[in-house]
Amino acid sequence: MAAELTVPQLSAKHRPTLDQALSAIRSRAYWSPHPEHPKAYGETAPADGLAAFEALHGTRFDLGQPGTDGWAGAEVSPYGPELGVEYPHVDPDVLLPAMKAGMGAWRDAGPEARALVCIEILARISARTHEFAHAVMHTSGQAFMMAFQAGGPHAQDRGLEAVAYAYEEQTRVPGQADWSKPQGKKDPLELGKTFTAVPRGIALMIGCNTFPTWNGYPGLFASLATGNPVLVKPHPRAVLPLALTVQVAREVLAEAGFDPNLVALAVERPGEGIAKDLAVRPEIKLIDYTGSTEFGDWLEANARQAQVYTEKAGVNTVVLDSTDNYKGMLANLAFSLSLYSGQMCTTPQNLLIPRDGIATDAGHKSYDEVVADLAASVGGLLGDDARANALLGALVNPDVKARLEAATGLGEVALESREVANPEFPDAVVRTPVMVKLDAAKPDPEAPYLSECFGPVSFAVAVDSTQDALDLLRRTVREKGAMTVGAYTTSPDTERALEEVCLEESAQLSLNLTGGVYVNQTAAFSDFHGSGGNPAANAALCDGAFVSNRFRVVEVRRQA
Repeated sequence: MAAELTVPQLSAKHRPTLDQALSAIRSRAYWSPHPEHPKAYGETAPADGLAAFEALHGTRFDLGQPGTDGWAGAEVSPYGPELGVEYPHVDPDVLLPAMKAGMGAWRDAGPEARALVCIEILARISARTHEFAHAVMHTSGQAFMMAFQAGGPHAQDRGLEAVAYAYEEQTRVPGQADWSKPQGKKDPLELGKTFTAVPRGIALMIGCNTFPTWNGYPGLFASLATGNPVLVKPHPRAVLPLALTVQVAREVLAEAGFDPNLVALAVERPGEGIAKDLAVRPEIKLIDYTGSTEFGDWLEANARQAQVYTEKAGVNTVVLDSTDNYKGMLANLAFSLSLYSGQMCTTPQNLLIPRDGIATDAGHKSYDEVVADLAASVGGLLGDDARANALLGALVNPDVKARLEAATGLGEVALESREVANPEFPDAVVRTPVMVKLDAAKPDPEAPYLSECFGPVSFAVAVDSTQDALDLLRRTVREKGAMTVGAYTTSPDTERALEEVCLEESAQLSLNLTGGVYVNQTAAFSDFHGSGGNPAANAALCDGAFVSNRFRVVEVRRQA
């Protein structure tokens, strides 16, 4: 097929971005090519993005994919409205062979051309960030600003980060080499060798409900940049953001002279559960998944023909030992507990507080005082309904609401959840967090703090000492996993002990955050999301290990 976009054109446009991304993953310094502020996209962008999103309502989203055998889609916004978008339902027996057909040309294009095409896809998505933000908001329940930033530039950053790692790992080995081995008085042995990064096969990206783009883009772009076709299987409640992504990817691939079927969409009918069927097909060689531990474990155990990357559940913990900024600690924790109604895989759940209290710059604070002050801080942060709506968003599904309501029966409630009205979306289910007091001194293998309670629920757990907090931290990370660990201490010895636990159990640690950086937020190119070293996830976003097994290097030797 004729290419409208040539590699020289793409190189002139995007090679500087690729070079900056490569520099950023090496230096770990702050960098982002994608603006966080809505006004950066032009005066008409907000209205244009909203109009584009609304124009999709009630339409049939035709991607021109092979194997379309019907239509599916029943998305209802957590804010109330039905989206009414229908997506192609596919016959994998037809689609998967069509996806494989373009692999040879995509492989032969080489790492740089693939990276540049991927960056062009991300650039076009970036230009439509306002449209994507509404799609993310109305499928995930995130408030608009969070949907704009996390679902837009932050997700695009993570995708670009994966492209940079993919390029770096594929180019560690030269494309060709002349080999000469001296033989003394005889002529040397001489060979010409070529080395080609060869893709594994079709990748299956299984999307999640809460962060369809942020969690989806790393795997999607890591697989595509390493030469693999990608079949995107969205969560049935959050199809639109990934359908738009597939649409853009197919357009760019075609314009660059490649088979658009290298990226395709697979949407399921209600109750169909196609992820299990697709995951074990022999054509599927890579799987990226974010979601429940139960299904993640099933994938790891049953999709034996594929390399499986999972992000599952974990028990995120904050250890409170002491602080020299009590007010800042409370404010920081209150924001972390409230953001997106705790529906983040990085939100703190267990707050481990010595029952004798902690030393602070405001004097000694008892366990009860710390809990009461933190509850008051959350209450103050969310006291205004407009601000509460902007921070909390909406509960993503009825299961979260059920867990929130059930949590009040688990112990003494230190912070009651309240209903928040959303004037713009009266049907939105908005709730402030609940905090429950528990005691670790009572041995109970079924204690609530020993498992994840996803949503706006936190446990203020009384422990006998900081050492007991460290022991409990170690236990929960080792047995249940953790995406994040936070801690507050003024003691160098305690700080070293915390680091040792997190190093030994492979958990990412944030210490003494009292400003505008929060334990449940990470920055692409600098922070690692997860470690891949504890049960919460078997991979980190992003590092070399996340991309290097998506391809193999095949060598061809020729007699010189």
